[in-house]
Order: sequence, then structure tokens, then C-alpha cells
Amino acid sequence: MLRFILTGVVLLAGATNVAAQDMLPAELRDRAIARRATEAVIWGMPAVNADLMLQTMLSTTKARANEVVYWSRPVNWKNQTLTPNPDSIYFMSFWNVKEGPIVIEIPPAEGGSIAGNIVNAWQMPLEDAGPHGADEGKGGKYLILPPDYMGEVPEGFIPLRSDTFTGFALLRSNLKSHADADIEKSVAYGKKIKIYPMPVTDKPPETVFTDAYDVLFDSTIRFDASFFDNLNRVVQTEPWLERDRAMIDQLKTLGIEKGKPFQPSAETKALLDKAAAEARAELSARYDAGFPVINEGIRWFPAGLPDMVKAASEAYADPGLYPVDARGVTYTLGFTGIKRLGTAQFYLMANKDKDGNPFDGGANYRLVVPKDAPVEQYWSVTAYDRETHALIRNMDKASVASIGEGVKKNADGSVDVYFGAKAPAGKEANFVPVDPARKFELLFRLYGPEKPLFEKSWKLPDVEKMP
Repeated sequence: MLRFILTGVVLLAGATNVAAQDMLPAELRDRAIARRATEAVIWGMPAVNADLMLQTMLSTTKARANEVVYWSRPVNWKNQTLTPNPDSIYFMSFWNVKEGPIVIEIPPAEGGSIAGNIVNAWQMPLEDAGPHGADEGKGGKYLILPPDYMGEVPEGFIPLRSDTFTGFALLRSNLKSHADADIEKSVAYGKKIKIYPMPVTDKPPETVFTDAYDVLFDSTIRFDASFFDNLNRVVQTEPWLERDRAMIDQLKTLGIEKGKPFQPSAETKALLDKAAAEARAELSARYDAGFPVINEGIRWFPAGLPDMVKAASEAYADPGLYPVDARGVTYTLGFTGIKRLGTAQFYLMANKDKDGNPFDGGANYRLVVPKDAPVEQYWSVTAYDRETHALIRNMDKASVASIGEGVKKNADGSVDVYFGAKAPAGKEANFVPVDPARKFELLFRLYGPEKPLFEKSWKLPDVEKMP
């Protein structure tokens, strides 16, 4: 009898909770949807970012989960992911361990090398791979384990326990130069990557590679009601993490609830459109307000807020630190998580010139890269669309790199890089075109960064507007 009464109380409480939401006055209900939807966009940004890439792969290529999609040449503008690197060869695997563990096998760094990052559905780094990763360039078998895995881990594997069922591995095959022979060599090396399920046999199934080069691969963030379709897919696919349980009721207000269809009315969709636009404005304002700079008095800043980098690298283990706002901004700009930031690569961004004005595609600019850049491999500077944070559409070039063909040095060893609508005479190899009708931003990559960068004895100066 007591169990019957308690069960009835629970059922009644659940019904009352749903009814209470539906019985809110229309004005209050709409305000709650708008408020909670805006926060849901900021909170859900990294997972939606990852899901957008997955859905784009599934809809534009023949690649599937637990396979590899790659770009057989350095990416051009048709790769509309967030701030991709046009001076590397990209290999990506969107893994799914719902049916059991998956192995990602990285080859030894002999005749090539991988700068890799393996992340979960929330883009939290599980491990880095390659010479600066857990395998230290010796090659390694990274075993991704499901959240509920209780089995043994075979010897000789690097176990990565994921708290989500899905995620991806970004595996860049490093380039020596942009010469065709070096590109082919980098692609061939990357194709030594293997992905296969457990249990491991003497002859695991062949890894499937799908070339996405020159395919319009647009996974830019949609700041409209469709954002919540992606977010709902994540909620339906992934377990609730303990740190995120406060969002269960928040999302229920929007109609997103695990195990139930998401079918917002036309009126709710209109509210979600406005909320997504509001979130975009807030995140953009946080970005424009500026990140902490690397060198005082110079506008270049690391492409990751300190709290965000610390929390992600520690798997959000600190109960007093959960930088959702910083995480939201970060994943509007780019994708993947790096466990050992500053080892394989380091990124600096700038969205304003020396005078503090946003970069304008209708003007001309110059960056002087000082001599002896502190890198083991190469440096590059890439221009992106300020609004989308993707490569600028319809441009035949996106970057200048120290490994680029024909890049000219000054007599003192420095390199001038130009940005604008037209290259200065004789400076074509040192020039990056931008769209005169749009604003842009810059990302400076250092592959294999060295001590002078962090000790600040080498400093990247501001970009200056030219007359």
C-alpha cells in the first residue's frame, strides 16, 4: 500500500511539473523560453559545433562514423569549418563507441608525423597524439572506451575512457612544403592511420578513407532555431553528465527532453530564432572585448581564454570552475580540444590593427614577422571571415606560411605579409587576399613552438594599416 501511495505521489508530481510549465501565462512562458534558450546556445556550443561537422560529413560525403574523412590537398575556402589550417593535410574521424570500444592507431613518426587531438562530444580533450602526444612519436593504439565499459584493457594500448558515446579525432599530417611531392607524401603518411573496433584481431577491417577536397563542407554555426535541432540530437544521443544536470529542466522548457521528440511550434521557433541571435550578439561582444594578450601593448592574444584552457585540460575536474561563457566563445571560433597546449602547436589571434580598429577588407595591411620565429616546424598566418570564422569565400588563397613556395624574406630575415584586395607588385607570394566587402580576422600558427615565444624574447608585432 505504501509503495502504491509513493508511486502515485511521484506520478502526480511529474504531471504537476509539466502542467505548471504549460500553465504559465503566455508572456512569462515566452520570456522563459527566450532566456533559457539564449543560455542553452552558450552552454551547448562545443557539442553543437561537433554535431554540425558530423552532420555535414554525413550529408556531403560518403564517409560515416568510425571511418576517416580527409582533404587530399591543403584545404581551400570550400572547407567551411571554423578556422581550419590551410597549411596542413587534414584527417578526421568521427568515432562512435555505442557498440563497443574503437581503436585509433597512429603510425610512428618515420617519414611523417601527426599533430592529433582526440576529443569527446563536448570537445573535451581525451588525449593528444603524435610526437607531442601520449605516443611520443613512437606510434600508438589509442583505445576509446564507452562510458559504461567494464571490460579489460589489452596490453599495449593507450586507454581513453570517454564520458560520451561520440567524439572525433582531428589528425593533421604535417607538411614539409606545399610542393606536390611533399603533399603526396603527407597524404600517404596520413593514410597509415587505422581505425577499427575491438576485439582486435590479426587482420582488423580496412580503414575507409573518403576524400572531401573541393567539396563544399559548411559546418559554420547556425545562430537560428536550427541550432536547437543539433542540440536535441546531442541530448538524445549522449548521457547526461553530472556537471550539466542543471540544464535538464532548462532544456525541457524549450521542448528538448531525453526520450521525447522535439517538435517546437511556429511560435516557439520564432522565439528560438531570436534567442540564438541574442546569444550570437553576446558571444561576439565577448570576443570583441578582447582576450588577455600574450605581450603587453600588442594586440595578439592566445586563441583560448585561460580559464577555459585550464578547465578543459583537467577534464573539468575542479568543482569550483566551469567556464561556460569562455567555452562558448572559444567554440564559435574554432574546433577541437588540445590537452597539451603549447607543445605541438600554439595559436595567436588578432581582430584589430595596431590602432585598435577592426580589420576592414576594403583596406590594406602589413604584418612584419620577425626573424628567427620560434618554431620547430613552421609558422603561418591565415585570414578568416570575421562573421563566420571560416575561410573567406571565393578567395584563391588563405594564408602565408614559412613553408610556402616563393615566400620572400627581407634582408634582416624578417618576412612581410600583406592583406588586402590586391597584392603589392612583386609580393604575390607574401600576400593574402580578403573580401573588400567584409571584415576579417587573423590567426598566427606556430607548429612546434619554442621557448622564446613563451619567455617573450620573441614577439609578434601588431598588424599595421597601410596608406
